[in-house]
Amino acid sequence: MGNKLSGKVAVVTGGNRGIGRAIAERLAAEEAVVVVGDVSGEPTTSKSSASELIFLQLDVTNQESVRSFVDKVLQRFGKIDILVNNAGIVVHKSIDEQTVEDWDRMMAVNLRGPFLMAKYVAPEMRRTGSGAIVNIGSVEAFMVNPWHTAYAASKAGVHGLTLGLAVDLGPDGIRCNTVCPGWIDTDLNRAYVEMHPDRSLIERELGQLHPVGRIGCPKEVANAVLWLASEESSFVSGEMIAVDGARTRKISLPPILDEEYRAKLSKLTV
Repeated sequence: MGNKLSGKVAVVTGGNRGIGRAIAERLAAEEAVVVVGDVSGEPTTSKSSASELIFLQLDVTNQESVRSFVDKVLQRFGKIDILVNNAGIVVHKSIDEQTVEDWDRMMAVNLRGPFLMAKYVAPEMRRTGSGAIVNIGSVEAFMVNPWHTAYAASKAGVHGLTLGLAVDLGPDGIRCNTVCPGWIDTDLNRAYVEMHPDRSLIERELGQLHPVGRIGCPKEVANAVLWLASEESSFVSGEMIAVDGARTRKISLPPILDEEYRAKLSKLTV
């Protein structure tokens, strides 16, 4: 265990499972006091973690819930040094199938939530003269999967929010950045794979989407969040950092480009 965040108080929304849980545990491993805010009633447990996490009920879409949550953290610990806006949802529907309620719910969790958390946490960070806000965005703000119109729009909004917070809060010593995960091996994504009729095929194809040859794991996203939350990134603000194995940097080509065909292409000058 390290001590990069010794003496710091961190808040992680949606930290009950998946990427959020990995982030909470990683920050705690660096000696931060970590308060997890989640809408679910009972926290899941992790056998691999010896870090102590504090869980409080939180609905990021509800202003009173956010205000009450922040007040409780301040009453107990006196400050908030790090805010990780991780809570998010996704709906898999085409635009004609998607209801207005689907859209509003997605925007409420994915975009209004980070706004409300920043609104109530930023004044406390300003009071202490420093702070780090890390939003969890998505590579789908740059490239979009089918049936994810609303999700992509919400995550693009998170990127805009990040830029605005970085500019507005920078003079107060507060930095704001976004981590954009690619395909990560979470319980939710694993369920998608298990639903596929040919699991080995989909696992292989998912890996091939990434130049590094595999999908990512929650700990790798958590490591990026740790860096942005620590003083090691003290001059980094307003950035969107993809943790995606270079997936967003790869131009998709058809599978017919075998070795023999590529050898012919190598001799072609246009």
